[in-house]
Amino acid sequence: MVDARRRAVVAALVGVVGASLGIAGAGHVYLREWRRAIAWFTFVIGAGLVLVSTFSDPATASLETLPAEVTVPIIVLLFLNALDAYRVGIRGRRQTTDGKPACPICGGALDHELDFCPWCATELEWHYVEE
Repeated sequence: MVDARRRAVVAALVGVVGASLGIAGAGHVYLREWRRAIAWFTFVIGAGLVLVSTFSDPATASLETLPAEVTVPIIVLLFLNALDAYRVGIRGRRQTTDGKPACPICGGALDHELDFCPWCATELEWHYVEE
């Protein structure tokens, strides 16, 4: 659990740094959640384009002249992006797409006969229920 929490905090920090540069999805890239990163990036860019075209003149718009109706929602979306990266990092990956157990670090498929992940060499502790 400590590794998941540390990973989530780092993902949130990377998300905040990315957000300060105006890049949504940076924390998700750190977590290797590629589809989610692309979704956040395109959502924030799309929302920004819609807001700019609605509340200002796109031909003369610059960062200094954007109204609060544009900047505040974008800042909120970037904050929510970093918060989502933290949530995804805490949740971690439990299974691969085919239902096999997944490595909590890299998300690769695991083999129950091995005590480590064959993809990233993370040492694993298996907890079996004796029946």
